[in-house]
Amino acid sequence: MIGADGVIPPLAVSMGDPAGIGPEIIAKAWTARDEYGLPPFVAVGDDRAIARVWNGPITVVQDIRSAVAAFPDALPVLSVEDAGEITPGRPDVEGARCALHALELAVGLVRSNAASALVTGPVSKAQLYQIGFTHPGQTEFVAERCGIAGANAVMMLAGPSLRVVPMTTHVPLAQVPGLITVDLVLAKARATARGLFRNFGIAEPRLAVAGLNPHAGESGAIGREEIDVIEPAIAQLQAEGIDITGPLAADTLFHPRARARYDAVLCCYHDQALVPLKTLHFDEGVNITLGLPIVRTSPDHGTAFGIAGMDAAEPGAMIAAIRMASEAAAHRARLGL
Repeated sequence: MIGADGVIPPLAVSMGDPAGIGPEIIAKAWTARDEYGLPPFVAVGDDRAIARVWNGPITVVQDIRSAVAAFPDALPVLSVEDAGEITPGRPDVEGARCALHALELAVGLVRSNAASALVTGPVSKAQLYQIGFTHPGQTEFVAERCGIAGANAVMMLAGPSLRVVPMTTHVPLAQVPGLITVDLVLAKARATARGLFRNFGIAEPRLAVAGLNPHAGESGAIGREEIDVIEPAIAQLQAEGIDITGPLAADTLFHPRARARYDAVLCCYHDQALVPLKTLHFDEGVNITLGLPIVRTSPDHGTAFGIAGMDAAEPGAMIAAIRMASEAAAHRARLGL
């Protein structure tokens, strides 16, 4: 995406909760911009939240177009409304309101092509719910603002050597078997295959599907979900031309030789996907949302209020999220999307 003036628009990075580690890791990402080859980005939120935890140069910009020129010398911030009294590690509803408005503005910037991609900092859903936020998370909010049903927005967690898609997310484990349906597997697999092409430039993506039960059910001996649900879905996807294998035993699906055989793996529940991803890539895991008309990524961690303001937050996941967003936007631009 190149603007009318011939300049590639910056990324929009919503700051997240101003009392969390979002302001710190955004500032640290800017400090490491040359080391990691980061593209220009603009932080969206209350500039005071960054000043509280970082003494580096900040430039408050009124127009996102000026962020590119400011970026080499200072962290550009597009400031939203006053977040009230900001105390790192002590979230409140004023900070949540600021985080939500920053997210809304950042989404609008990307939707209008003023920004090339969206990176979202971590928020506190507990605080957001107190101000009337009704979405399960930022993913569903962004999807709605993009005119996409939340169910069609697929969460992928990605690191340097592993990409995982949890087919169910924040639900009790006891509910998972009833939620794994043929339609669910079809929808998640199709969106994943499209997303790997659109965001990662993989022309012929290879997918794997983890079984729900130990040993993928052992031919029905310890569960029939693989036989009754997952296998029929895989057969239909293969008939559509998607390169997909499974159901495979999850306990042998994540070692190096196994990972070399697929580009992404669909998992049945949250921890089946997130445990291997965070074991391998705890400090560089990225949440990328597939199925959206825009590129959206986020560091795969939370607000970490317990260490906010202590200069202890590692920026690796934010750096990775910015790089992945930039690369995905470039892939889409090459495809004319």
